[in-house]
Amino acid sequence: MAEVKTYLEAVMTLDEAPLKLEPGQVVFSAGEPGREMFIVRTGSVDLRIGETLLETVEQGGIFGELALVDPAPRSATAVAGPGCTVVLVDAASFNDLVRRVPGLALEVMKVMARRLRRTNPSG
Repeated sequence: MAEVKTYLEAVMTLDEAPLKLEPGQVVFSAGEPGREMFIVRTGSVDLRIGETLLETVEQGGIFGELALVDPAPRSATAVAGPGCTVVLVDAASFNDLVRRVPGLALEVMKVMARRLRRTNPSG
């Protein structure tokens, strides 16, 4: 396999058949254990705590990434929007990607930091 040079190229090598989700389908619920993150291939995914919409993750975005860093239960619920397909990234795949594309770890940290700031009233 040719060396993967960009985050996007790395993502595209993960899965030739992304998971197709129905609108409103719950990908995971707050409180559940998490062992993987997801990449939105098409459509969008809403991240919610209760009835509060935290963020809508669009095509190319990631969610559930905290599960690869911290084994605590999921902090939010992820719900598929119309036309949603996702790629599941388990810990082994993520670690392999980070070895091939070191900048990926920094990008994931930036996503986590941005989301933390949104949930912190002083952030």
